[in-house]
Amino acid sequence: MKNICFIAAISMLLSSGTFSQSSQFVPAPIFTDNLVLQQKSDASIWGKGNPGTTVFITASWGKKAISIVQPDGRWMASIKTPKAGGPFTLSFQHDGDTMRLNNVLIGEVWLCSGQSNMEMPLEGWPPENPIDNSSTEVQHAVFPKMRLFTVGHAISLEPNDTCIGLWKECTPEVAAKFGATGYFFGKKLHQELNVPVGLIQAAWGGTPVQAWTSEKYITQHQDYLDFPSELKQSREQFAAYMIWLYSHKVIDISNRVMGEQCKGLTFDDAQYARMDFNDSSWKEMDLPIGWEQTEVGEFDGVLWFRKQIEIPKHWLNKELVLELGPIDDCDLTFINGKQIGGLDTGNPWNLNRVYSVPAEIVKESLLTIAVQIIDLGGGGGFWGQKEQLNIHPRNVEVSTAADSGKINLAGAWKYMPIAEYRDSKFCVFDAASREFYTRPKVQFELSSQTPTTLYNGMIAPLIPYALKGAIWYQGESNTKDPEAYKTLFPLMINNWRSNWNNEFPFYFVQIAPFSYSPGEESQRLREAQLQSLSVPKTGMAVTLDIGNAKNIHPSNKTAVGERLARWALANDYGKKVAYSGPKFKSFIVKKNAMILSFEFADRMTVVKQNGSSYFQIAGDDSLFYDAEVSVKGKTLIIQSEKVKKPTAVRYAWDNIAEATLFNGAGLPASSFRTDDWKK
Repeated sequence: MKNICFIAAISMLLSSGTFSQSSQFVPAPIFTDNLVLQQKSDASIWGKGNPGTTVFITASWGKKAISIVQPDGRWMASIKTPKAGGPFTLSFQHDGDTMRLNNVLIGEVWLCSGQSNMEMPLEGWPPENPIDNSSTEVQHAVFPKMRLFTVGHAISLEPNDTCIGLWKECTPEVAAKFGATGYFFGKKLHQELNVPVGLIQAAWGGTPVQAWTSEKYITQHQDYLDFPSELKQSREQFAAYMIWLYSHKVIDISNRVMGEQCKGLTFDDAQYARMDFNDSSWKEMDLPIGWEQTEVGEFDGVLWFRKQIEIPKHWLNKELVLELGPIDDCDLTFINGKQIGGLDTGNPWNLNRVYSVPAEIVKESLLTIAVQIIDLGGGGGFWGQKEQLNIHPRNVEVSTAADSGKINLAGAWKYMPIAEYRDSKFCVFDAASREFYTRPKVQFELSSQTPTTLYNGMIAPLIPYALKGAIWYQGESNTKDPEAYKTLFPLMINNWRSNWNNEFPFYFVQIAPFSYSPGEESQRLREAQLQSLSVPKTGMAVTLDIGNAKNIHPSNKTAVGERLARWALANDYGKKVAYSGPKFKSFIVKKNAMILSFEFADRMTVVKQNGSSYFQIAGDDSLFYDAEVSVKGKTLIIQSEKVKKPTAVRYAWDNIAEATLFNGAGLPASSFRTDDWKK
């Protein structure tokens, strides 16, 4: 296994992707049995083969194509597709060999991309992150002519031409693991259009828009003008690093379904749980903290944490309770070498760990707590509050405030990284020799947060697969800098369209209300998304009415998917359906009131939430007061007795404000403000 992964690492580093003369013929990974090709298009088909040979492609719908394999081993052809239908076959002849793809359909193909709210599967991430009506939806997800392809997580400094994934028929088992937003979008199209639908999901939780943008485009942004020089140096460093990394023992989990990536994994690390293990050479970390904020940096993989404590003698032989707060992502937890808890399935990153310590373990005053944490992407580690880390006898309630009956565990813990996770593989270090700290250095940390890495690893392998359009659900990871998002997001849209050579429709979800950290104003990110509608052939599904202030993963993905589908049905398929909520257009000041005009405003209504309309009005002093709102046709009249000469109105202008403004189709308006967007 070491040698195979070593060769794979070297291959990944070769930007040319050149095949040797002995290479075998292979279509690109996006071409498998059960695939869907875009109807009535010149569909590109490509792959690799022996340079100088000819590839003959025959489609059972009566079309043929020919391509010569180029010196770099690549070939590409274009084949005309008929109107929606199938199943068909697609046959290849190359150098005396024949290959056939079966059960091919012709229909509508959409790319579904973004971060965790696009990736969140139809079965949800229970118990804390459910999907409404999940069990019923999964049970009835039997659509043989709807096909799903999930691109495996991958990062790269160079545009990849391979990816991990398979086209699969939509069955309950397959749909359960597929993103719920994309599923409901595709289901709506499939049922309304009565044609095959193919969905390609390329999503990764906790990722910023910069990571989904190519080098050519990200370097056009003022914040990334120095990026090319950094990238040039890092490429050489990264090549050396990957050779070193893949020379270690490798555990490949690429065939595991989402939610079971961590289940039952072993890393030859059982000794780190033992009470007598010597961790004197390990470094210390003050917990709780996400390890990205420490010298560990942007690192996905496995870390062990250890802490010794002395408990009162009157606790001996009593059942204890260990509280560790939320851990990102999975954990196995031990006391004195005995496992007392752990969550290694589902998506438990935000679940509080509260574990019982059996009395038979509590035989001596010195206890060694050892925790193995596996992080698969984004943040990793203990990320709760100090008061959430405690140990105490069972008779002390978890909800009790600071109490003499508790020992607080916040503070210094020993730690050691023992395996790195990349491209669905764990590479296991030698912890005894502290390899993590002596590994080859890279100028800047390469992760799913790094600009260009997800474009290279997960989008580039799909180009130029024929698409009808794309849907997008992302933005939560950019709330710290919404001003930059105003230009970064349109830049990415134009990037994709240019590289596909296809001005396809691009529909996106506006992020929902959520109680973000202090300093993060998600209404400004929503504003950036609203402004992005100036990009041609875009549309936005507003979720201001279906969020959850306490959960960044809202459970009503049915409405999200169907609202995206409304944009497509109306604008791309000629269906007469409402697709947008009221959209602010202009205002005038009349005496002590502001009169706001809207598009998509038939039968507007204002429905107060928590006793508020979430409309505020201000005068020259820029002090905003709750406003009275009345509807008159396609306008709103906004006023307050505290404001005699109004100058500005704001609607739903905070992190957790809910929608109150709807049109007759029940679609909500976006949060907005009439004052200077740069303030």
